[in-house]
Amino acid sequence: MTLPFSIGAAKPAPKPVVERAQLVVFRVGDQRYAADVFAVERVLRYSAPRAIPNVPAWLEGVIEYAGRAVPVIDLRARFDLPASEDRSSARILVFIVGGDESSTTGYIAAAVDGVDEVTTVEKTALEDPPAVFRGLARQYLKALVRQNGTVIVVLDVAQLLNSRERIVLDQAMAETTNG
Repeated sequence: MTLPFSIGAAKPAPKPVVERAQLVVFRVGDQRYAADVFAVERVLRYSAPRAIPNVPAWLEGVIEYAGRAVPVIDLRARFDLPASEDRSSARILVFIVGGDESSTTGYIAAAVDGVDEVTTVEKTALEDPPAVFRGLARQYLKALVRQNGTVIVVLDVAQLLNSRERIVLDQAMAETTNG
């Protein structure tokens, strides 16, 4: 009698686990950017944020979200691009950036020209970014991904506001609510 297997034969090697990352892909100008899906709290239709005084021009204002005032960064202005005349497909991405529940900096939002898709990539496809990429400083960049012949810049959304900018923002927000 012949057995369909050998006693003591080596088991087949387990398939390697491929780690993947999910990215929310969006447009600012003619460049595609992305953020980790776990950093994106919500995608909202664009509506003009409430302006606040004494803040940099790239800070468009604040929106009310989850019972809090959330700062909205105009990524076109932040990345030194001209303003867009057509905002019909514009969106506001609300990002989770840490901080505690009472902090205005637990969320930040960004105005973008449009949201294209949620895509899944293998983590090995995430390339380390150069020191500067298309005028963006390394502090904003998390990785680069090449997909269908284009480069997608993966942003480190926690770095969209540095600590000094957060202090200026918190002061301006306090003056607005107190005065």
